[in-house]
Amino acid sequence: MLGYVVPEKSELKMREYEVYSSYYCGICKSVGERYGQLPRFTLNYDFVFLALILAALSEMPDEIHKEHCIIHPIKKKNISKENAAVDYAGDVMLILAYYKLMDDYYDDHSYPSRAMAMMMSSTVKKLKLKHKELCSLVETQLKELSKLEKEHCAELDRVEEPFARIMEAIFINGGEHESSTLKILKHIGYHLGKWIYLMDAYDDIEENITKGTYNPLLYRFAYDGENIKLFKEKIMQSVEFNLMHYLAEISSAMALLNIKKNKGILENIAYFGLLRKTEKTLGKGETNE
Repeated sequence: MLGYVVPEKSELKMREYEVYSSYYCGICKSVGERYGQLPRFTLNYDFVFLALILAALSEMPDEIHKEHCIIHPIKKKNISKENAAVDYAGDVMLILAYYKLMDDYYDDHSYPSRAMAMMMSSTVKKLKLKHKELCSLVETQLKELSKLEKEHCAELDRVEEPFARIMEAIFINGGEHESSTLKILKHIGYHLGKWIYLMDAYDDIEENITKGTYNPLLYRFAYDGENIKLFKEKIMQSVEFNLMHYLAEISSAMALLNIKKNKGILENIAYFGLLRKTEKTLGKGETNE
């Protein structure tokens, strides 16, 4: 994930923001305690949503403690502790970071990416033992995505599919749930993956044109060297239609979940945060980050 899945902070109550922050810091702390300090450089806010939604399916109350950390050594921070969903989100964050670094190395011959991936090698060995099937699926789907990108695939549905499958697997492998709940989580993960991939594609158009690297939107809408701003404006309506469809699917599925805690935070992210981020990426509004 790429930093798109965030709440609309101005709409969060103070208590909700404290809980949200405790999950973010909890993921960071969990990674540091279990794998050392280096892997914490992969931390981003996207995985808080994953941890929150999985934890919300349990009636176990949040265990929040105030602790110092390496980033904030003076002021104590709220930390979510003894939380299996937080630990799982940390694991997934590291898995995606590692395979993304290796993918960058294979596709772009990025030696800095390879070096960072190698520094994570001991951590990844542990993760492969713990999450063997998930790691295998992530690797397979990223190879399929790389193949489609090298073929300059112009079909958005096809090129979005590998990351959607990765997110789908991530959401359904985070604990034991009833089949009906797994079906809902699968739906959320799948459409969130499509939304993230398309958001990133639109966000990166200018960079991809400048560097001459692949972007499905350039092939889908036959970019011919025209003004970049005009091109983005030309395709915005079509991109927005797809993004809004994915958000509608996520929202509809969220409404079916039996959420037992932190419902306000999850609804904020699903109904406000993702929408505001979409508007900002499309150049139609600002987020309160």
